[in-house]
Parts: sequence; C-alpha cells; structure tokens
Amino acid sequence: MAHIIVPQAEAILDKEFRVLNKGFVRLVDYLGGDERIVQAARVSYGKGTKSVREDKGLINYLMSHEHTSPFEQVILTFHCKMPIFVARQWIRHRTARLNEISGRYSVMEDEFYIPEKDQIQYQSKSNRQGRDIEEIPNHLKEKVLKILTEGQDKAYDDYQQMIDDGIARELARINLPLSLYTQWYWQIDLSNLFHFLKLRMDYHAQWEIRQYAKTIAEITKAVAPLAYEAFETHVLNSVTFSGKELAALKQQLADKEHNLTGIHKTEYEAKIKKIQ
Repeated sequence: MAHIIVPQAEAILDKEFRVLNKGFVRLVDYLGGDERIVQAARVSYGKGTKSVREDKGLINYLMSHEHTSPFEQVILTFHCKMPIFVARQWIRHRTARLNEISGRYSVMEDEFYIPEKDQIQYQSKSNRQGRDIEEIPNHLKEKVLKILTEGQDKAYDDYQQMIDDGIARELARINLPLSLYTQWYWQIDLSNLFHFLKLRMDYHAQWEIRQYAKTIAEITKAVAPLAYEAFETHVLNSVTFSGKELAALKQQLADKEHNLTGIHKTEYEAKIKKIQ
C-alpha cells in the first residue's frame, strides 16, 4: 500500500497549538492512520480498507481485545515546548524516541512558566502529590506569583551574567529552575501514545501535563479518528474492576455493605462514582 495521506492531519501539520503561558505542541510528521491499522490487521488479505463501517468495527474489535500491534504501525512526531518539571513527568513514558534542546550547546531562553491564579492552590490533605480544591485568599496567590517571578528573574540574571563572563554553559545553567521552558522532538507509536494519554489525561495527573495531553489528544483525533474513538470508548471512558472490587460490587448489588478499607475503598468508590 502506498503512503497514506490523512487530509485532517495534513491540515494541521506544523501548526502550533498553544499550551500554558508559553508552551506549544506541533505535529511535525505522521506515518499512517486508520487505514494503516486495518491494513496491518488484515495483512493476509491484501488491501485493508473495505468500508468505513467495516474498518470501524475492526478497529473497535482490536481495541476492545487489546490487540496492540496494528496500532503500533501508526507513528506521530511532535515538536513540544514545555516547562522542565512537565518534561520530567513526560519522560517517564520511555516507549518513545526524543531529542531535547541541550543547555550545554545552546543558551537557554528567558522563558518560564507562571501559573494562572486559579491554579495556585493548597496541598491536598488526601493526596500527597496533588492540589486541594479549597479556595485560597487572593493575597496569598499574589505572594506566590511574586516569589515565583522574582526567583525566576534572579536565576536568569545570574545565568546571563555567567554566560557573559565566559563561564561554560553546562555550568551556568545548573541553577535555572524547573519552571524554565525546554523543547524536544518526540516520536511515538499510536499504541504507546494511547497509554500516555490514558495516564496523563487522568485527573490524578498534574494539571499542567494534562493540558499537553489534551492538546495531543486533539491532534491524534485528526491523524486516526476511528482509532481515537475506539480508545475513548474502550479505554478512556471505561472502568476496570479488580477481583476484590467485583466482590464488593456484588455485595452492593445484593444490598450489603462492602468490606473494602483504606486505599482500596477510595479507589473503588471513585470508580463507582464514575459510572453513576
């Protein structure tokens, strides 16, 4: 089969989708789409495409039965700009290829992430790695913004002074904060991209990386709309119960109290809330 052209993807190639205050995501290139997925799945039968309806049914079957290899045939390459602390969470997804800007070879730009006021929140009392929903006073938000801005300005001024004095870039950069923006080219197959989106669009993920995941999700829809629809149906909007949780659900359906406690109780009740 010849190179697959997806008109919706062609329309957004190299287009910058803004994220946060100074970040972006850009689709640089793609290989394949829905047609490539079904062609790979039907490799024994020659040309993959039969009809949109049949292709949709096959893609749904592949997704629901966790047949991942046909989705791995589709490759997307992104150019992304994000704060370093977002990049460090992102890089945990190791099933991708990337090339990041180097502070050893390049002078880093004076670009930092500053959160919007509504994203400045207290530490969660129930989640060690999350934010609380309790509103905080405006004067405290202003204080936080002042601390962040002044710290960033001081760090970059010191960095620039060392650069001007001829200090090695690899040393001058080491005091720059995690809010500094970095950039990379990131290439990943569709199966592993769906796994990334499942985790990073989840409410447990930090708000900032969720904004990148949501933007990448919209781009992915353009490249492989049928596959993304199947991903939404069978993964993103689905709920999986463990054996203990199924036992608890049976107890509830029989009008009995379940006996889950601790984190098991919390996770189970969150799943029940999702399907109510």
